[in-house]
Amino acid sequence: MELFHLLPSEALKIVLVLFLSFLVGLEREEHKSDGNYSFGGVRTFPLLGLIGFSIALIAGTQLLLLGIGLVVVAGFLLLSYWHKLAEEKPGGVTTEMSGLATFLVGALIWYDHFWIATTLAVASLLLLDLKIALEKLATSVAPGEILTFAKFLLLSAVVLPTLPNQDFGQFHVNPYKTWLVVVAISGISYGSYVLQKITKGQGGIVFSALLGGAYSSTVTTVVMAKRSKRENHPHLFAGGMLIACGMMYLRLTALLALFNHQLLSVLLFPFLSLAAGALIIGWLWSRRPDENTSEVQREYEPKNPLELLTAFMFAGLFMAMLIVTQLAVTHLGKGGVDILAAIMGVADVDPLIMGLTQDAGKITPVSVAAGAILIAAASNNVAKGVYAYSLADRKTGRMGLLFLIGLAAAGLVPLIWFL
Repeated sequence: MELFHLLPSEALKIVLVLFLSFLVGLEREEHKSDGNYSFGGVRTFPLLGLIGFSIALIAGTQLLLLGIGLVVVAGFLLLSYWHKLAEEKPGGVTTEMSGLATFLVGALIWYDHFWIATTLAVASLLLLDLKIALEKLATSVAPGEILTFAKFLLLSAVVLPTLPNQDFGQFHVNPYKTWLVVVAISGISYGSYVLQKITKGQGGIVFSALLGGAYSSTVTTVVMAKRSKRENHPHLFAGGMLIACGMMYLRLTALLALFNHQLLSVLLFPFLSLAAGALIIGWLWSRRPDENTSEVQREYEPKNPLELLTAFMFAGLFMAMLIVTQLAVTHLGKGGVDILAAIMGVADVDPLIMGLTQDAGKITPVSVAAGAILIAAASNNVAKGVYAYSLADRKTGRMGLLFLIGLAAAGLVPLIWFL
């Protein structure tokens, strides 16, 4: 340790420059093509790092001098790339770009940006060494999926930060929180969508029910009900519908954890109990033997959940439910909120429940909001049971209806504590 104190600080910086740039040069040395021209290796890259360090030292606060040095080094690297293009088998420009990055690593270390310099060097190493894996990923990802991800970034990273985080009007509408709700629900659905895409062709109906339930338990129930007509696997599909609806409670738990801890503390145990019961019973029921013993694979491919028009419509519906819920609490009391929850649950529980997360503890009492959420979820399960009975074959439909009515009834039991 005394030796480190005796050495000047610049010496330690030079050691770090040499170490990081040597690693990049070593990686490039290992990937040189036999017989073909390739720029740089274990000697050239440390020299580039030292040049960047030295120019930064000379330039000091005069960034123009550093910029001129960067341009000069870039000129030499451009000559290297031009020579590469002149060969019969031209290569890429990755090595030359990593040379520029190494120059910047040296400069950053002189300015004491050690973390940034180390991160830049490590990122360069990963991008260089994972060439094959990254190229496979680029060819396997459909162009439409890139657009889908861009939409998610637009919703979350572009639109959200620009909205004011304050209440407006007598109904306390907050544009930032409204759009945050849209981003949260879209994010959960998008995560499930990505998992379903990644695991395409893998797993069976149970796995599909788990992922689909996180995406949309209603859509998953409808799809399974329709497919059951041609598969003759009533136990498997009825159990899958119950699993999907059990996942709905886990999805709602995640949303409550994000937006209202008071509601979460009240509903955490009931929701986890309902989810666990539905998942366990659904899985056990799906394993019961059916007349048709052939294996059933996943077929359903989810639709893109990040349509911008859908996001704006949900935001509008969320604000409408926020206003309607406040009016119901003010003028109709608990009974009015419960009736509203039962009606909305038939269509879509998300706007109502997310509206209640904003009101609970402020305008709506927590116990009233929690009871309404339980009623909305139970109503939604009854609606899905009707869909199952109407769209599936008779045996699967009857099982699905009984299971989902049973889950709805179990979901109403915690209301005893809110009376």
